[in-house]
Amino acid sequence: MVKIYNTLTQQKEELRPLEAGKVKLYVCGITVYDYCHLGHARMLVAFDVVVRYLRFRGYDVTYIRNITDVDDKILARAIENNEAFTDVTDRYIAAMHEDEAALSILHPDQEPRATAHIEEMVSMIERLIDTDHAYRAENGDVYYAVTRFPDYGKLSKKKLDELLDGARIEVGELKRDPRDFVLWKSASDNAVGWDSPWGYGRPGWHIECSAMATCALGNTFDIHGGGSDLMFPHHENEIAQSEAATGETFAKLWMHNGPLRIDDEKMSKSLDNFFTVREVLQHHKAEVVRNLLISSHYRSPINYSEQSLVQSAKALERFYHCLKDLDIRNAKSLTNSRFEKAFVAAMDDDFNTPEAFSVMFEMVSEINRIKVTDQDLANQLGALLVRLGGSMGILQAEPAAFLQASVGAEIDSAEIDRLVAARDQARADKDWGKADEIRDQLTALNVVVEDGAAGSTWRIEA
Repeated sequence: MVKIYNTLTQQKEELRPLEAGKVKLYVCGITVYDYCHLGHARMLVAFDVVVRYLRFRGYDVTYIRNITDVDDKILARAIENNEAFTDVTDRYIAAMHEDEAALSILHPDQEPRATAHIEEMVSMIERLIDTDHAYRAENGDVYYAVTRFPDYGKLSKKKLDELLDGARIEVGELKRDPRDFVLWKSASDNAVGWDSPWGYGRPGWHIECSAMATCALGNTFDIHGGGSDLMFPHHENEIAQSEAATGETFAKLWMHNGPLRIDDEKMSKSLDNFFTVREVLQHHKAEVVRNLLISSHYRSPINYSEQSLVQSAKALERFYHCLKDLDIRNAKSLTNSRFEKAFVAAMDDDFNTPEAFSVMFEMVSEINRIKVTDQDLANQLGALLVRLGGSMGILQAEPAAFLQASVGAEIDSAEIDRLVAARDQARADKDWGKADEIRDQLTALNVVVEDGAAGSTWRIEA
């Protein structure tokens, strides 16, 4: 039985879907006004592993991840670039999809955009006003009345009285209470907006996810996920809006991934340690980056640094070195082995990837130990290793291709192949001097040649 840490109850709970065998999952996606950064990648990869593993365990997963495509930052970028806001969002959505594909992130089953669900948002706001959970201000803004929802704070464990400290009403706001939050923002006729019963305007951020989630998955669904930075106020507000509007529990389980830090500091443009996914992938293999992002438990903070990337690369090299001499294409994956049971036990325990990696490295040691004496069993274990890696989105490349690839380096693979073949011929001719001369040429190019029973392979020294 899969157990998941529920942020709402602050304990691990057995996954018991509303419908047996089927899991409905909603994750808060990205506001598309710029390229995806490493913090986005941390979230995207964390929930990609959740989806992959649940499917590996036999669940029929419906994965919804929204796109926020109307927002103050998006509109500001459009004005800055003197272009339509839809041009901004279309461009960065396309870039996001490219980054996701590079990192082997599965596309969600549905990717709703906020601008396509304005009608549902208006309908939800109307219900909140009708039940006295929301009110229209004189300027056309609509606010949620926080004090009308007695359970407000149940996710973040914040008390209503404590929220008064530091709460304030900004210039132009007409809230009755500084803790109230906006559901609908009035706008001038020449601004981006939509017609509503309260006048021309656009929705607030929080109501978007409530409308999109319930529209896609129903009033109650199994899991709601997102970054830990969204727990308050975004997810807290989602609960208040949704449950007040429907009278039903919004999500049974809440999952939050931990933050990403750069060299033990918070990522920030002001600290000059802000990296987009595509900037990083210019210098590092995508699988190395992905492997780093899943090597820590999804709820834990993760530290991104050059040293951690080197460690991630070495870990993957160890896996691929183990696999490169195996014939796993024609091997049947070993089933019901102690390794698979240990891996499943680790991942069933709130997706404990560090423990799962320990099991996989134990498999590498076992394969290396037996492949000389029992090649068939080694091949079967190798096939299992690849299958387990697939549940986390790694180890799906051809071993030789991974070991030879060097992102960002000006390496002529064809020339290296020629040199390696020439060295093999020199060794076959017992021309040891020529063989050593060629090896020195390859070493100067940071190419490591490894001789095996099936011939020589090469890789770039990290």
